[in-house]
Amino acid sequence: MAQTEIQARLTSWLSELMAIPGLSGFEDRVRGYIKSELAKLGLASRGDRLGNLIATLDGDISKPAVMLIAHMDQLGLIVRKIEASGFIRVERVGGVPEKALPAQEVVLALHSGRTLPGVIANKSHHATLPEERYEVVPYRDLYVDCGFASAAEARAAGVGIGTPVTYAPRAIELANGRIGGTAVDDRAACAVLLEVARAAKQGRHLPPIHLVFSVQEEFNLRGAVTAAQTLMPDIAIQLDLVLATDTPDMASRGEVRLGGGPAVSLYSFHGRGTLNGCIPHPALVRLFEEAAAHEKLPLQRSVHTGALTETSYVQLVGAGVACIDLGFPCRYTHSAREVCDLTDLECLARLVLAGLGRIGRGFELDRP
Repeated sequence: MAQTEIQARLTSWLSELMAIPGLSGFEDRVRGYIKSELAKLGLASRGDRLGNLIATLDGDISKPAVMLIAHMDQLGLIVRKIEASGFIRVERVGGVPEKALPAQEVVLALHSGRTLPGVIANKSHHATLPEERYEVVPYRDLYVDCGFASAAEARAAGVGIGTPVTYAPRAIELANGRIGGTAVDDRAACAVLLEVARAAKQGRHLPPIHLVFSVQEEFNLRGAVTAAQTLMPDIAIQLDLVLATDTPDMASRGEVRLGGGPAVSLYSFHGRGTLNGCIPHPALVRLFEEAAAHEKLPLQRSVHTGALTETSYVQLVGAGVACIDLGFPCRYTHSAREVCDLTDLECLARLVLAGLGRIGRGFELDRP
């Protein structure tokens, strides 16, 4: 099936974004690319001290101001020790699944802008004891092999304590318009936000819109809070993944399927350490349900625990921000090869634009 114009743009942006390493706290390369793409669209952008990239579309100031958020960073690892042998020990950054780490290809992002390939070691199968075969090796016992023969050789190549490590970048075009690979979370939403920026720039009678490409979401959701404290929006809309539940291992978790269209989160709660989540503002739920119905767009619904987004904290800024999470279904989250669907991404962009266009001067956010 031929791609639509929107899908072609999304494919290009997403493939390029997925190829750029950007560990949480080290998003500079991703930020530089997005800044350049915004400039091509004729949009000026600015950064803040934490590293967020913000572009503002002036709109009707009598309407509620909207902040659209997509995070630029990805989870990964960071160098904590270089062994005398040249092997590299790492710490986790974000919710990295330990069971998915052994034998993975990784890249180390060096200060010079270069990347250095490596492999996370996996004990030789021929030497693995029967009782070890079904064990998950703690990440602290793993090490990265870049081929170095000594610590001095590793340091001479530019590796140091604090060097960021991510899954080796890869974008794979699968059947039926699916894309697989690294950092679909949340580079897919960054691509959607670029498409929204392109279309909204040409629109009329929209509310003021702040496009926020945020940092450090995977490191306890930090970036968007700083942006919200500066922008003080009335409404915040987070664009992120929604857990697809159409695989055999996820069937009991919900009714969200890949290719079924964008989804709205009606409840999220983390529950592990971070006792936080988001119950969306009812006016925003109605807004997007009505927008989807009017535009004949599919809209799936999600309720989940174990995950959360930046709206969990943004909603508490100032006197309170009306928040909602909209997203694209995603399989195999936080692994080295996540999967999304281009039709879902296109529909998400169209849904956001339709919702923005329905925010009028009398749009009521106060609770009765």
